[in-house]
This record gives sequence, structure tokens and C-alpha cells, in this order.
Amino acid sequence: MSELIENRRKRARALRSCDTLKAAVEEGALDAYQDISLSEAVVLGLINQGVRHFIGIFGHGTTDVGEALRIYEEEGLVRVTNVRNETEASHAAAMLRWKYHQTAAVFTSIGPGAMQAAAASLVPLSDGLGVYYLMGDETTEDEGPNMQQIPRREQGLFLRLLSSLGPAYSLHTPEAVFTALKRGDAVVNGMQKSSPFFLLLPMNTQPRVMQHCNLLEFPERSPVSKVICAEERPFDEAVSLIRSSSRITVKTGGGAAGISPEVLDRFLSLTDAVYVHGPQVPGLYPASGPRNMTVGGSKGSISGNYAMESCDLLIAVGTRGVCQWDSSGTAFRSAGKILNINCDYGDLGQYNRSLRLQGDAEAVLRELSSRLEKAGGAKADPDWMASCHQKRAEWDAYRQLRYDHPVLFDEKWQKPLLTQPAAIKAAVDFADAHGCIKIFDAGDVQANGFQITADEMPGRTFTETGASYMGFAVSSLLAFALEGGKDYPIAFSGDGSFLMTPQILSDAVQHGLRGMILLFDNRRMAAITGLQYAQYGVPFRTDDQVETDYVKMAEAFRGVKGFYGGESIPQLKQALEEAFAFDGLSVVHIPVYFGTDELGGLGVFGDWNVGNNCEHVQRTKHEIGF
Repeated sequence: MSELIENRRKRARALRSCDTLKAAVEEGALDAYQDISLSEAVVLGLINQGVRHFIGIFGHGTTDVGEALRIYEEEGLVRVTNVRNETEASHAAAMLRWKYHQTAAVFTSIGPGAMQAAAASLVPLSDGLGVYYLMGDETTEDEGPNMQQIPRREQGLFLRLLSSLGPAYSLHTPEAVFTALKRGDAVVNGMQKSSPFFLLLPMNTQPRVMQHCNLLEFPERSPVSKVICAEERPFDEAVSLIRSSSRITVKTGGGAAGISPEVLDRFLSLTDAVYVHGPQVPGLYPASGPRNMTVGGSKGSISGNYAMESCDLLIAVGTRGVCQWDSSGTAFRSAGKILNINCDYGDLGQYNRSLRLQGDAEAVLRELSSRLEKAGGAKADPDWMASCHQKRAEWDAYRQLRYDHPVLFDEKWQKPLLTQPAAIKAAVDFADAHGCIKIFDAGDVQANGFQITADEMPGRTFTETGASYMGFAVSSLLAFALEGGKDYPIAFSGDGSFLMTPQILSDAVQHGLRGMILLFDNRRMAAITGLQYAQYGVPFRTDDQVETDYVKMAEAFRGVKGFYGGESIPQLKQALEEAFAFDGLSVVHIPVYFGTDELGGLGVFGDWNVGNNCEHVQRTKHEIGF
């Protein structure tokens, strides 16, 4: 064992000084052929692709992987972070990729732990984020039921299950590791629309040693492969279509996040279009910009939804056309055609009567802009621009009315409380003034949040609407600690989302997180209660009668500080200042109003194929025909 460990240390030190295995061999720091266990080969292979963060929970299914990671962490090549829940590990890894472009690996044991991480992988799967998942698996020799396997006497059930989610590979044979790492690299790193990769490690193959393993066979990280249509005809048709239209709306989705603001601004000017964004990309075009009609969709805005419903040409950039993005296919009621720009051809095929331009969003917009400039650009109908600006003024006034009436009497709490729009607005303003990163949890807080957020630059707000995973915001805070506290994050979370994943209260202290959780407490799943009121006129089993002291709960974790957010805007602002000054994780408990008073929320402006709305929405969608 001592020889095995010493050889591992030698490889770790050589890789630390040379960056890649290829360089270590070429510089003579390592012989090309080494005796390496499968567990170490996986760790080596991921480090060779630039993975430095390993986050998760060890169990009997991954003890050998843990022993390999121990040596590599001691030698300074990786950071291994143990957490209290695999869901949290996955969310932290997703945020590392989303915010910091760092590829991380999530490790789990076999069975239940792996399933927790698999459920949370819906976030990177939906949002196109590359994450590795290392999961223990039952033994390949099938000596009898393995503890925590799926209790059926069949082969490869975990592989079958995970393969239904995304790309997966079982290391049934140690020498298959090179193919597995190539396939993982292709989808985690090489594809523009990245994907998680599930790597299953049977317990009995992990410690097996590969004799004379060729270090040059390990793949390195691939650069992102950005594509663009090479044909002239689609670009010519696009220019002609743009120039023949007079009411153009450009709508961006999550796939547009990489576009530089300068490129987008130039394209909007040349098309003389108004702009609407999805929840994931606020700030890509400034909120105060004259063309910005703000957010659009099922929970959109007066101005954003008007621009979508009234345009004669929609230019969709980087979207998979998810139901809330386009109001379940009913948003573009007046458009004659859609110009769809996307790197993924499956997403390009979302709409009929569409001109499809495949490619990297920024590259396509640059090419279109150059051609439009030569052609003289496009000119909008003045009445169209005037009506859009009028609708934007209506939306701004609509929001301001709610900010001007920040307190309403709450029947459950039996006292006046801040409304959620007013409280979120005050917190957003505070975050922007202090340069904080805003992260919104799924539910009513998220919906109000993306209607309120008014970013002037990209990358300041993260809203996980891809999977709408409750608890993502608070769990993702861990990523900021793992990246050394470069930014101060604020998670905006409802009580329902927070109680699903509160383990950050422990891990924040363990791993030195400085950040804030704003806990908006209306003692219910307010987004669903609101839907029940809107659809059926009565709520059912979406609230609770449990009054919780979240300040005491937070401070039960030594190193976390709790604050009461108060019942007025001045009280909330004071609490935010005190919480921000705390050197650690602070939790601000903000009781908020819930009721039927229209000033208590920001409303719904689009269709959604849900509940008893389905028949109307589906009929409308088929009538429109997109």
C-alpha cells in the first residue's frame, strides 16, 4: 500500500508542475507507462481535463475513489468538498460552471445518494451546463444483491436509468476509462450546449490496477466547438425577411447568455427591433435601454408580452422554447414568421414557418449585422415603436404602484406585512448598490424577482428557470465559497424552497461562505396557491399553519447569523445593512403578505398550459400554428 501511495504522490507532483499528463511525459517527469487503479485513473483523467473541484458525499460505493482523491488533494491538485446532501453538491457544481465556467465533479455513493444527485442534475441538463457525476454502482460479478442497488435481478439498471436523463457510461472494465473520458469531455466541454455526464463506477472495478497504463491515452479538455451555418442562402433570406418586416421583436433565451452586449446592441439598431428577454438573461441589453420591453412569457410583463404578441417577425435567439418562455406556444399571435437562431438543431425545429439559422448566437448575429449594414438596415413602423414605449411606461407605472404601497394586512399573520414585490424590490436595489450577485429560487419569489430585476449588465442575476428547481439558490451559494469569495452572493428564497434544502446552514460554516439568504416567508407554496386561486377560485393543501422562528433556526448553527427583516421598508433596509456587515452566512427572515389584493403581486400576462387552462391554451396554439 505504501508503494501505491508513493507512486500516486509522484504522479500528482508531476502533474502539478506540468499541468497535463502529456507535458509530464514529454518533459520526462513521468514514464509514459504506469500501473494505475481505475479510481486513480478517473481522478487523473478529470484533472487532465481541468477539473479541480470534487463535491459530494462518500459512501461504501465510492471509498476507493475517495482514497485516490485524498492523495491528490494533499498534493494540492484538487479541492474535495464534503457536503450534507447530494442535491446541494449538484447545485454547487452547476453554479461553478454557470458563474465561473469551472467544470466540477459531483461524487456520490450507490443508490439513494446517486438518485439525489440525479434528480438535481435536471438543472444542468435543462440549462446546458457541463458537470461530471461520479456514482458508485453494483459489482460486475453479480455475486448477489448489492446493498442499495435497484432491487431487481437485472443487469445495468442504474446505467439504464441514468441514460434516460443524459449521456452515461459504466466502467465495467477499467481499460474502458479512456473511452468514457473522451465521451464525457465531448458533452461536458466540447459541445456548445453542454450536458452533464454520468460515470458509473462498479465497486469491484474501482481498485483494479491497470498494468502499463499509457498516460498519453488520457484525453485533455476540448475547446468549445462553436458552429455557424456555412450556406449563403439562409443569411440572404434572413436579411430579406428582416428588411420586409416593420414590427420586429428580438427575444433571447439562456443560449444567448454568451453574446456580448455590444453585438446585441448593434443588431437591435440595424433591425430597428424592440427587445424582450427570458428570465435567465437580464442585463444582456440594459434594463434602461430604449428598446428593452423587459421580460416576456407566461409570467411576463405588460410591455414584454405586448411586444411578443404584436410583432410581425419574431427573432428568437438561443432558446429551447420552454412553455413559460413562449406562453406554451401562444405568444407570437401576429407574427407571420420566426427567425430562429440556435446552435442546437433540435431547438431550431421548435417552430413551424421558421427560418432556421444554426450556429453560435454571437457569430450569427455578427454575420447578420454585417449583411444588414451593407443592405441599409431595417426601419420599424413609427407607430409600432410608439406603442411599445407606451406599454413599457404602463409596465413601469404598474410596478411602481406596488412599490408605493409596500404593506398590506395579512390574514394568516394577523398584522400588516411587506408585500413580496416591495420587499424584493428593496433587496434588489440593495444588492445592486453593493455589487452583489442575485440568485432567485424557484416559486413565487423567482417569478416576482424576474419581473422586478432591472440589470444594466449581464451576469449579475441567476434565475434557474430551466428546471425550476426549488432550493437551487440557497444550495448554489456554496460555489461562491469554493471559488474563494470573489463575489458576495444573495439567495432570494421562499420558505418552501428553503425548507427543502436547508443544509447550506451547516456547509456555509464548514467551508467559509460569506453571503446572505433572504427568506421571504408567507407560510405556503405561494406560486401554486396563486394558480389554484386563478384556475379554481380556492386553494387546496398548499399552505401551512406552522410559525417558524427562522432567526433562531439560523443561529442554531454556530457561525450563521440571523436577522429579522421587519415589517416596513426602513426596517428591511436596516436588516440588510447589518446582515451584509456580518463576516459569514447571514439569514434575513422577511414575513411577506399573501392574499387576493392585486397590489400584493405582479400578476400574470401570458398563457400557460397547466390545469384547466390546458384546453384553451392548446386550442390557441393549434390555431396559431407555430
